[in-house]
Amino acid sequence: MKLRPEEITSVLKSRIKQYEAGIDVQEVGTVVQVGDGVARIQGLESAVASEMLELPHGVMGLVLNLEEDSIGAVLMGEDILIKEGDLVKRTGKVIQVPVGEALIGRVVNPLGEPLDDKGPVETAEYRSVEFKAPGVVRRQPVKEPLQTGIKAIDSMIPIGRGQRELIIGDRGTGKTAIALDTIINQKGQDVVCIYVAIGQKASTVAGLVARLEEHGAMDYTIVIMAPASTSAPMRYIAPYAGAAMGEYFTYSGRHALCIYDDLTAHADAHRQMSLLLRRPPGREAFPGDIFYLHSRLLERACKLNDKEGGGSLTALPVIETKAGDVSAYIPTNVISITDGQIFLESDLFYSGVRPAINVGISVSRVGGNAQIKAMKKVAGSLRLDLSQFRELEAFAKFGSELDEETQKSLARGERLVATLNQPQFAPWPVQDQVMIIFAATQGYADDVPVSRVSDFNALLLDHLKKHHPEIGNEIAASKDLTSETEARLRSVIEEFKESWDAAEGDIGAIPVVAYEV
Repeated sequence: MKLRPEEITSVLKSRIKQYEAGIDVQEVGTVVQVGDGVARIQGLESAVASEMLELPHGVMGLVLNLEEDSIGAVLMGEDILIKEGDLVKRTGKVIQVPVGEALIGRVVNPLGEPLDDKGPVETAEYRSVEFKAPGVVRRQPVKEPLQTGIKAIDSMIPIGRGQRELIIGDRGTGKTAIALDTIINQKGQDVVCIYVAIGQKASTVAGLVARLEEHGAMDYTIVIMAPASTSAPMRYIAPYAGAAMGEYFTYSGRHALCIYDDLTAHADAHRQMSLLLRRPPGREAFPGDIFYLHSRLLERACKLNDKEGGGSLTALPVIETKAGDVSAYIPTNVISITDGQIFLESDLFYSGVRPAINVGISVSRVGGNAQIKAMKKVAGSLRLDLSQFRELEAFAKFGSELDEETQKSLARGERLVATLNQPQFAPWPVQDQVMIIFAATQGYADDVPVSRVSDFNALLLDHLKKHHPEIGNEIAASKDLTSETEARLRSVIEEFKESWDAAEGDIGAIPVVAYEV
């Protein structure tokens, strides 16, 4: 092979012509103080709030404080690897998380990194963790039911797609149980569920994921895990990351359900970071922006109007109270932000009422708009009957003689409570709920012993499904209880009632499943 000088000369000339001197400019700062997961950095004058910073050893920082001569950043990773004098680079990017279909069925940390040994999450799409909630013009009223499969909730405290409904109660009263049942009941409903576990034990979350897999719910669920062992910044961004992952589906015209379990631990993580960043403390040592912390998160839940695609993001935040005190700082804040609350009471839980919902102070501010017509018709008097029962029950404890009407109300109330009792991981289709609640509110179970009400309901439902499936199918299809369907349902219940004999031992008792917390 001969080298020709003219060819070499022409190549060199063309390269010289095309040469451009490029300068790679990076803004670099210096760590002046570090400790407890917080770093103070000088030299990054152009950094913006919530921007990600690159530190040595692969540690990332999140800018939170912007001061005159320095910035305060929290560290996402091992802060013991960082020392004074280390160089810090700006990324120019506000904190983002991966979003998309690839995340469904995965367990990830708040940065979208996998924790389930199923390989990397392959998605090219990202969304900012902080996102401005849509305005009033872009929304429409909440009017489409989000069925939980729990009789007590779907009948009296209905939840709609796009609503924010708080689940509140003491430790160990079944808050997570309601959230899991709601996820399991979304099977086949075209709802993507995001479960955000904040400050829980990693073993507890692993157990929840196993339960969801067992019921086939991981096929449409994303689990974001920020356990108690992770740093405060990771627990802090977890619910916002969950909202961002849900918004991907919402803004593409689909439906998403986000469960934040729980926001008490989230507020504690924010307080820890704020105190370390030397922000002024306020009530209960929380910083002044603690209300804004949760309001900007929960306002992102919405039902978009049809022009925007009609997608929805439903939020079910969880708050843990101490000794039933709903008037504490964080509970009152979140109650005032949400569209209602489901209050779980320890006394009811320990007396065998499961789910232990206190009907008196639980409320859904969307109300009947989030119910199908059939449920509205049969459950109209249910809340009133139960509230009266609770009042009369307290009065009856004094041991005075009760008139016949009061005794009837007490008997009906006891049977309504027994009807609404439900084991965990056994959500009911809405048509089954309608038929059983109809039987209870119309007094067909009034003479059934309380201990056998669950048997009566189970056998009645079995009879309806085997011999008269058209009634349930019609309610499911029309979402209404027409006068003809009601007449047919009444005659079938009366026919079943004649064959029912609570004293007979030939009808096998249905085994009662323990309600797990």
